[in-house]
Amino acid sequence: MKVSFRCPPELEPILPQPRPSRRALPDWLRAMPSEAFSEDLGFSLRTVKQCPPFVDAMSAGFVMPLACDLQVEAGRFTWDWPVPPPGATGPYTRAPISCHFPEQATGSPLHDPEALVVKFNSFWTIALPAGWSLLCLHPVNRADLPFTTLTGLVDCDGFSDSFVHFPAVWRDPDFTGVLPRGTPVAQCLPIPRQPLELDCAALDDIEAAAFAKLQEDLSAEPGVYRKRYRALTEEPGA
Repeated sequence: MKVSFRCPPELEPILPQPRPSRRALPDWLRAMPSEAFSEDLGFSLRTVKQCPPFVDAMSAGFVMPLACDLQVEAGRFTWDWPVPPPGATGPYTRAPISCHFPEQATGSPLHDPEALVVKFNSFWTIALPAGWSLLCLHPVNRADLPFTTLTGLVDCDGFSDSFVHFPAVWRDPDFTGVLPRGTPVAQCLPIPRQPLELDCAALDDIEAAAFAKLQEDLSAEPGVYRKRYRALTEEPGA
């Protein structure tokens, strides 16, 4: 699938580009051990680094990057980003981050008068093929980030002439430091707009036999899913 990104010409020299998620995996995933000893069990267990669904979810789609370094101190955000004046595109927001008001979440579980809800501003348009939408969510399994990006679905096959921004709840009020340029602020997955037909039934004899055989294989050796069924074969750090 081809996903097209476009930015104002004056920003192209200074703007980080979207990246395939598999090229933006966090350092902790690469550095973590493949096995860890369990004091309770008395032997080593495989870590999530060896769980293909865990890693493949983090590797799916693409990530949208933070436009520039953000200095954060006592809930205050500052930046030094020499943005050129707008060109032929006309005016657009030139701040890498803005905010939402808590009242906008009134009546939802997200409403918290004390919570800071920011909006990571993007400077890329995103175009998908006809019939596809873009699911935008918090970078998968990235609990290490001081924010949680809210999930949204954008029909980017039609809405492709303007930016898509990413609201997020700032979860760490004590965070002090720099959120670096290029930090993934959203992970995006193209999905087809097709109606679902849910088919629920008991296993028939053939399906039950296949189920029993696979359970036997899974118990007999590790890595059955990875060796036989996994479509994505690129490993972390590859």
